[in-house]
Amino acid sequence: MKKSVLSTSRILLVAVVLSAIVFIPTGCSKSSTYNTPSSSGTGSKGSSGPGANEVWIQGMAFDPATITITTGTSILWTNQDAIGHTVTSDSGLFDSGTVNTNGTFSYMFATAGTFTYHCKIHPMMTGTVIVKTPTTGY
Repeated sequence: MKKSVLSTSRILLVAVVLSAIVFIPTGCSKSSTYNTPSSSGTGSKGSSGPGANEVWIQGMAFDPATITITTGTSILWTNQDAIGHTVTSDSGLFDSGTVNTNGTFSYMFATAGTFTYHCKIHPMMTGTVIVKTPTTGY
């Protein structure tokens, strides 16, 4: 009888562990996309880096950490990490909420200035968007 109880306990333990592996990564998924980007980037997962007006969230960092654009341009952040992150303005201008793996967040910058941001979940992750007024060639 002890052998049967022990075997049943092991089977239950294996079932619980397998359930955790399968269900935990897929819980709570929110992929946010706000403000359709005015120009899309050319980077994609597996390429050497983010495209124009794109920031990748990878390796617990924003890549690039600083990006310069002109007013009216959108930035597209893509989470390439295996865990969720946020893209949160230090001044409260924008907040993506949790962006899970392969999720995206986009924000269009209408005014010139320097905008710093961070990940609420991992505050050591920081980035900067520098927005300039377009110059005319006249």
